[in-house]
Amino acid sequence: MSGSFEQRLAKDEQAGNHPYIRPRDAATLLILDRSDNGGVRLLMGRRHMRHAFMPGKFVFPGGRVDPSDSRIANVGPYHPDVEAKLSADLKNVKSAARVRALALAAIRETYEEAGLFIGRKSPDTSLRLGRGFEAFAERGIQPDLGGMRMIARAITPPQRPRRFDTRFLCVWADAIAGQLPDGKGPSGELEDCAWLTLDEARRKELPMITTRILADLEERLEADPDLSPATPVPYYFFRNGGFVREFL
Repeated sequence: MSGSFEQRLAKDEQAGNHPYIRPRDAATLLILDRSDNGGVRLLMGRRHMRHAFMPGKFVFPGGRVDPSDSRIANVGPYHPDVEAKLSADLKNVKSAARVRALALAAIRETYEEAGLFIGRKSPDTSLRLGRGFEAFAERGIQPDLGGMRMIARAITPPQRPRRFDTRFLCVWADAIAGQLPDGKGPSGELEDCAWLTLDEARRKELPMITTRILADLEERLEADPDLSPATPVPYYFFRNGGFVREFL
């Protein structure tokens, strides 16, 4: 990781002398749309100004993992290489259900915030899923983890009022199986959702980690335009007073 990014994170506006908080599992989803000319756009939205955490910032849809996400089992499986990356260095309970919950949280939050259903139409006319996925079941859409690719992982440093262990996941736009008619999610947490080029995204008001992830994504697309599930991904965390960048 570059020194300038390291310094900015160390001095950002959320730093302070807060008591230790265990990071909460979270996941966010980068949805990529590849145009005919080879360019890529991705979906981002602006957090509502009423939010205490990062108000007005442009982000990818996503959020923390809910306990109910671990109970959703009727889903298409991960690619084995992606599942292995997500299973690495788990901090708490180590189970297949918990690893599934990471992508399911990103899928659920993408629906709640942007009104998009990531998955595939199911031939099962009585699809049963569970809490948080009622709208999927009503439309016969089965969440599908097979197209998920991992872009990065980052753990918020200590002494912050909120800490997350966030997995940055990615799918191509053909994984969208449906959307709400008004193009908005029921939670209202994201406003001004739009498909942005990487250059357009960089000009928005972004959290620092989002700026870093956009740079990681651009590097990944240049070296690995098809987003191979086997490609190593950066893992950012705090150790011995500084940030570390390793690869999974």
